Amino acid sequence: MPRPEHAAGAAVTQSFAIANQKGGVGKTTTVLNLGAALALQGHRVLLIDLDPQASLTVYLGLDPYRQERSSYSLVMFDEMALSRVLKPVGANLALVPGSVDLATAAIRLVQERQPLNRLQLALRESRLGFDFVLLDTPPSLNVLTVSALLAAQQVIIPVQCNHAAALGVRAMLDVVYRVRDHMGNPSLSVRGIVATLFDAEMLYAQQVLQELRALLPKQTLQTVIPYDPHIADAPHQGKSILTYLPESPGAIAYRQLADELQQA
Repeated sequence: MPRPEHAAGAAVTQSFAIANQKGGVGKTTTVLNLGAALALQGHRVLLIDLDPQASLTVYLGLDPYRQERSSYSLVMFDEMALSRVLKPVGANLALVPGSVDLATAAIRLVQERQPLNRLQLALRESRLGFDFVLLDTPPSLNVLTVSALLAAQQVIIPVQCNHAAALGVRAMLDVVYRVRDHMGNPSLSVRGIVATLFDAEMLYAQQVLQELRALLPKQTLQTVIPYDPHIADAPHQGKSILTYLPESPGAIAYRQLADELQQA
């Protein structure tokens, strides 16, 4: 939770949407473990679950079927205050939980032509003083992903190094630029592409990573998240990899990612 001296008058310093239209690339895992790494460094971190599957919410010990208020409230209702929705989930760490209602929200926002910038406004008007906001998005390019891109300052694109990686990145970049240029978030930028589930023993994975760095050298981050089975085990113990096995390859990589994102 925010420290008392930052409870009023402070603005969010950095907000990241973690997005890729492809599922299974480590979006939720990255939100959970990057958020934990930043919180352990002493930063005040807010996680926002915008995925109807609500895996992030489950990983943090909450039931998405029993949330009176959730991210659904922020995207569907005008003037819903962030402070009414978030829940503390650890030292320096808070969560806006997801709920199963988000699947309905994705339909209603389109059918009823409702505004997509409610989350953007809620973050902009918040005076809670978080240092970082990380938004977990659905594995699709629907209106919930657009809402996250409108609310964020920067985008992180997790990519599994397989044959479809480059195509997926290009599609995601097209959406980011469309939101930036035509939908009301002109300062939105791509902070970086991060390779996830990386198996250094697989030649093809190495080739894809080299291609990404050649095609998109400025956008591809240096940190690589390795394939580490302990990363998947940690949430089942109610922990991030940082607290489950702090010296594991996955934990080390997420600490490196947190450091890299804070570099100019």
